[in-house]
Amino acid sequence: MDKIWAPWRIKYIQAAPDKGCIFCHKPKAKMDARHFILRRKKYVYSMLNIYPYNNGHVLVAPFRHIDSLDRLSAPERTELMDLTIEIIDLLTKKIKPHGFNVGCNIGRAAGAGIDKHIHQHIVPRWNGDTNFMPVLTDVKIISQSLEELYKVLSV
Repeated sequence: MDKIWAPWRIKYIQAAPDKGCIFCHKPKAKMDARHFILRRKKYVYSMLNIYPYNNGHVLVAPFRHIDSLDRLSAPERTELMDLTIEIIDLLTKKIKPHGFNVGCNIGRAAGAGIDKHIHQHIVPRWNGDTNFMPVLTDVKIISQSLEELYKVLSV
């Protein structure tokens, strides 16, 4: 059996599960660097996904605990899209992806890990970033630590 060395993952494996909603308590903690919060607006904010699909995976969520897009107010919807565009621009300038997957998983059946607080995924993609590892071994390689990426994006 081949092994991939990823010692930084142990803190996530051993950590106690978050109690309550991470999209509610992380921004209230006012520890943006610790929680990888990149931008705050009046109604929404963005943070790095600590279990990314790809390097640079960012989440955009409203501060208000709400479970669907149709329940967002007009200012929340506008700001959600504006911040999504701002983050895409930031990622384009800083890490130069070739494209993006952007969207929401609405409901547990759609793959939402946290289905009670709506959030948008912004996943940078590069030509050739899908290779034999996920196909043959069900392993995805993320080539940059969250701490290093946060430093690049928060400048």
